[in-house]
Amino acid sequence: MASDGATIRHAARDDVQTIYDLIHELAAYEKATSSVAATPELLAKTLAFHDPTSSSPDPFTPGYARTFLLVIPEGAIAGMALYFYNYSTWTGVPGVYLEDLFVKPEFRKRGYGKALIKACAKEVVRIGGKRLEWSCLDWNEPSLRFYESLGAERKDKWVGLRAEGSALEKLAE
Repeated sequence: MASDGATIRHAARDDVQTIYDLIHELAAYEKATSSVAATPELLAKTLAFHDPTSSSPDPFTPGYARTFLLVIPEGAIAGMALYFYNYSTWTGVPGVYLEDLFVKPEFRKRGYGKALIKACAKEVVRIGGKRLEWSCLDWNEPSLRFYESLGAERKDKWVGLRAEGSALEKLAE
């Protein structure tokens, strides 16, 4: 919970449009709206959603990633942290990869980003993990300074790599 009474909860299926809208707001901030291929229908199929009616120890629908939503006391969604589980062969335990962290501009400087990252850190601890990892664009100095203020370290020795599109198709042949 943030200091002003905002709460954090896992997204439910009826939050799909909200998640989609937040993804587009993040893409606009990163000047990459044309790169967003996700649709609400695709998100509904691929994300895991909290199911409060489930009696399972893991009350989530099947999916590849989960989303924390930060809700201000008035009920509006101020931001999200979309994450998935990863695994470290060096530590032998799981971790969490924070795919996207976004707080709407009008809600920044209130501790909401920190609260969302803390929720992800608590998830790492809950699953017995050792690492919370994420990436940040190299030009995004305000975010890099924020992350470093939380104790995060830049991993400059590692180079991010990706195969996608036709290169992925060719690799998969």
